[in-house]
Amino acid sequence: MTASEIRALFAVASRPEVVSLAGGSPFVSALPLDAVGEMMGELIAKNGASALQYCIGQGDLALREIICEIMALEGIDARCGASPDDVVVTTGAQQALDLVARVFLDPGDVVLAEGPSYVGALGVFQAAQADVVHVPMDDLGLIPSALSAALEDMAKAGRRVKFLYTVPTYHNPGGVTLPNERRDEIIEICARAGLLILEDNPYGLLGFDTEPLPALRSRVREGIIYLGTFSKTFASGVRVGWILAPHAVRDKLVMASEAQILCPSMLSQSAVTAYFTTMPWQEQLKKFQGVYAERRDAVLTALDDFMPAGTQWTRPAGGFYVWLTLPDGLDSKAMVPRAINNRVAYVPGTGFYADGTGRQNLRLSYCFPPPERIREGVRRLAATIEEEQALRATFGVAS
Repeated sequence: MTASEIRALFAVASRPEVVSLAGGSPFVSALPLDAVGEMMGELIAKNGASALQYCIGQGDLALREIICEIMALEGIDARCGASPDDVVVTTGAQQALDLVARVFLDPGDVVLAEGPSYVGALGVFQAAQADVVHVPMDDLGLIPSALSAALEDMAKAGRRVKFLYTVPTYHNPGGVTLPNERRDEIIEICARAGLLILEDNPYGLLGFDTEPLPALRSRVREGIIYLGTFSKTFASGVRVGWILAPHAVRDKLVMASEAQILCPSMLSQSAVTAYFTTMPWQEQLKKFQGVYAERRDAVLTALDDFMPAGTQWTRPAGGFYVWLTLPDGLDSKAMVPRAINNRVAYVPGTGFYADGTGRQNLRLSYCFPPPERIREGVRRLAATIEEEQALRATFGVAS
């Protein structure tokens, strides 16, 4: 087990003089906190005896029914076999990842994952002693031909691939979204290979310009395990996520969860249930979308205004992140001390690859700082990049 690149930055990134474009903390201050506080008070006053008690390992039925209503917004409904009976409530989507790894992975197994990929998932797979093999992405997400090639390579090498891990919508860290045509193609490739898909979808309801895209799981009944979370649509502090899995797999996940935590927090589950049944959450979702869209616009405008020639970046249509490629010859990890000295923080791209690549890349998170701080942070980052280029030129190294 190794330390997260993001966690290692928190100590310096949290200093008030540093503009942090590193961690992906949701902007929970956009919630009506007074109303949420009243909701919590009523919850304890009226239902405290149950909200403060144990519950079953699979999670509270009322919440699992709400989860199915939420998934239906992305096309995952009864027509494709979605049922509260096949939902397992977890302590955030991070525990969901860990449960899937415990059930499916043996030491030496291969997990295919996008390159780059979510750092928290990589940590889980590596802790399970699996080997992560990255499949390249472009501005439209996972490349189907690259997925086919990776499967052929693993078959020739006699390696056992357990599943494909993917974040198809508003990718973390890439900021890109898989179009419908590629979704169908990737599902077909995996079906032919008999390969399970693990679809992780934290940001699917946080698009800025379109209705929610149909999830991979909405297209087929079998072959996909779906992970979701309330961290982005309500609050990350409640730590409530879920897994939608086929019935036989669900039983194994529940047993693994009971061995791990006995049961998910009933207080957190009750809070989520109360929020989605008593408060105007769809209006609040639109507010979140507006807040993040404004900050996305701020980071893209600043990048256009300040970044030196040779720098490239993605243009997200939702979610929290921009993936930036530095000019040739620059190393995002080596550049971190200079960036911190210039009072700006980011996550170097190496944190999002299991094999240590990604040195020419970095992730910028725009979800938390206000627009004016984002602009200043990008200005400081651009100055840092220019200083690195000047340093290389001074020592006669072509940039």
